[in-house]
Amino acid sequence: MASFHNLSRRRFLGESACAALGSASIMSTLLNLKMANNAVAAGLPPDSEDRKTLVCMYLHGGIDSYNVLVPRDNTRYRDYSTTRTNLALPQGDLLPLTQTSNGDRQDYGIHPAMGGLQTLFNGIGGDANERRLSFIANIGTLMEPMNRNDYKQKLKPRPQGLFSHSDQTEQWQTSLPQGDANLTGWAGRVADILHATSNLGSQTSMSISLAGNNIFQVGRTTQQFVITKKGALTFSKESGTNHPTVLKNLALRSLMEQEYANMMEKAFAELTDRSLDQQGFIQTEFDALTDDFAGVTFPDTRIGQNLLAAMKTIALRAKLGLRRQTIFVSERGWDHHRALITPQNDMLEDLTPALAAFQTAIENCGMADSVLTFSASDFARTLRSNGSGSDHAWGGNQMVMGGPVAGGQVLGQYPSLALDSPNDVGRGGRILPTTSVDALVAELLLWFGLDGAANFEQVLPNLSNFYNIGDADASDPTTLPIGFLKPGAF
Repeated sequence: MASFHNLSRRRFLGESACAALGSASIMSTLLNLKMANNAVAAGLPPDSEDRKTLVCMYLHGGIDSYNVLVPRDNTRYRDYSTTRTNLALPQGDLLPLTQTSNGDRQDYGIHPAMGGLQTLFNGIGGDANERRLSFIANIGTLMEPMNRNDYKQKLKPRPQGLFSHSDQTEQWQTSLPQGDANLTGWAGRVADILHATSNLGSQTSMSISLAGNNIFQVGRTTQQFVITKKGALTFSKESGTNHPTVLKNLALRSLMEQEYANMMEKAFAELTDRSLDQQGFIQTEFDALTDDFAGVTFPDTRIGQNLLAAMKTIALRAKLGLRRQTIFVSERGWDHHRALITPQNDMLEDLTPALAAFQTAIENCGMADSVLTFSASDFARTLRSNGSGSDHAWGGNQMVMGGPVAGGQVLGQYPSLALDSPNDVGRGGRILPTTSVDALVAELLLWFGLDGAANFEQVLPNLSNFYNIGDADASDPTTLPIGFLKPGAF
């Protein structure tokens, strides 16, 4: 795994210097092709300090996050081990976290396969001032705050389809647990608002997905730009490939080169042809960045290579005319019903070095303060073992990572892990969340540049049930929805 070093040097490297260090599948619809139309030649500024990228690391299947962040003090660990029985990690194997004076200041450890993230939490190179990661405890989908009695007596509305993969995935990505006839994601709705003003006329989508089509990045007028770990598929015969998608797009290019008598058909063909040119432009720029990116070797795993592609895409944001950009990366397989201990360990051994390499590359490129990564998942798992694994539950623990993060904190309210505790709604230890997805999204979007109560209401219709956006003061993290941002980060 790449080491963290020469931090002072990194701060002087901009995005162009980062590219120098390094030197999609094809979009699924013609609408996506239109959105890829080249804006670089339209006179956009070559660079700006005001660039921000929000990266969603989605863990499909529902990660057992109570084996990710675990209490280490004897009293709370005893509750944990009693409840989890054969799923409990040995107390001595937990990697200790050293909290700042903020957070809940209790004693926690993380899974023994997460050493690279322990470094980001405790401080790069042992420097507590270089913390890059914090945890948010017991977060989940909510329409409004509720307690166990509200839940049991059905006194308040519950999110639709609780404990269902499809419903909870949708709700994390839409932040609309009540459902919506016009299904859009919160990142897509943000792009609807910010793209024209923040990206200065760029027609390249600010929503880039390395996980195919998703709800998260779809707005009313926004579609995501889908790529693969190798970038955009080429369209020329010089690629020498018989891949069906390449052949399909060669045929599409041929159609675009025909003469059209109908003026509308001709205009659409010309627009699409320019879009295909942009796809080729992106691929050329992508290929110019070496895999040993900014001095960092990314793991040769699926998640490692996808995060390498995400890093390259971030490095190209100036050339694409993007000041705001969201990137969606996902990893499947966290639905550990049949077995938890070994499969989760193996998956965390893939995820951890990939995330650590990604953050190292961000640091090396001098972009630490302009990239913020957060994790999300369908739900957490039951505290009680089903024999060898765990089942669908509700509130769990997630991470925020990056230079804007006031690292070294466990935020939110970590619940008691004893069965029948005040947040246990039953069925084997399903924990009712005490922090809403809306609170996380609101703080992310304050950093991202969304402003105005009307805009927040459009993106997060339920936010006022949890937080008054007018209370946010950039200089005082205690006024923020959760408090993971550094003072002055937005």
